[in-house]
Amino acid sequence: MSAHPRLSMNQATIKYAPLDDALRVTAEGGYESIGLWREPVQAVGLDEAARRFADSGLRLSTYCRGGFFTMPEGQARRASIDDNRRGIDETATLAAAGAAGSTPVFVLVAGGLPEGSTDLVGARSRVADALAELAPHAASAGVTLAIEPLHPMYASDRAVVSTLGQALDLAERFDPAVVGVTIDTFHVWWDPEVLPQIARAGATGRIATYQVCDWNTPIAADPLLSRHEPGDGVIDFASLTAAVEATGYDRDIEVEIFNQEIWDAAWPDVVARTARAFEAAVAPHLRASVPA
Repeated sequence: MSAHPRLSMNQATIKYAPLDDALRVTAEGGYESIGLWREPVQAVGLDEAARRFADSGLRLSTYCRGGFFTMPEGQARRASIDDNRRGIDETATLAAAGAAGSTPVFVLVAGGLPEGSTDLVGARSRVADALAELAPHAASAGVTLAIEPLHPMYASDRAVVSTLGQALDLAERFDPAVVGVTIDTFHVWWDPEVLPQIARAGATGRIATYQVCDWNTPIAADPLLSRHEPGDGVIDFASLTAAVEATGYDRDIEVEIFNQEIWDAAWPDVVARTARAFEAAVAPHLRASVPA
């Protein structure tokens, strides 16, 4: 069995799989790449995780996730910044352990409004401050920080960065190799400016990763769990994927899904279903070859 050579299984899609199982079912499903999450890696320890990852033969597409640094200066903010530095180091270690073509990309979700605050402008300014503080460490580690804008419905609790344009405005203060953006179809499909902003991201070398999943209604009771397999909703993968491809992006494309029904399914079934969905909804719009 083989999956599309650019398809990567983001580990969130098989959330309950421990690291060993996630690596095994992804490789057995014919995938060449995986996006790892910090919690399963930390459960076995970084060095052991890197060894097991190297043995899997898979390459790293991204490492998820850092960020959540919108709080005012104080102990909690210092702890968050320090944790992000550790995440950068973990990303570098895992990318070095992965197969050829691994990318040291550390995905950042900004964080929402601090408890009791309505100061959205201030929260966004603290995201910029955190990037300035973390960028030198990322540069020295050879890691790209990938700012992920989230749909506006998450602005209060998860990400005050809501559009690709906002993410690019934050990123453009830095070297593209150090700070880029995550383009996730679930979060950006609605934006009337998304296509020109994708072109802008490509022109400035800022696309660190492209993630795909679908949007469908009704929204789940927990809005976090409303993602679907590509092709099971309303997102126009043809236009979005063509726009990303037109920039010259030719690396892995992750399927990242938060959906309780999918999480509860057997992991091999999810891996196989995701490969079929990607082949039908995304692959026909790709023109680039296997990552080098």
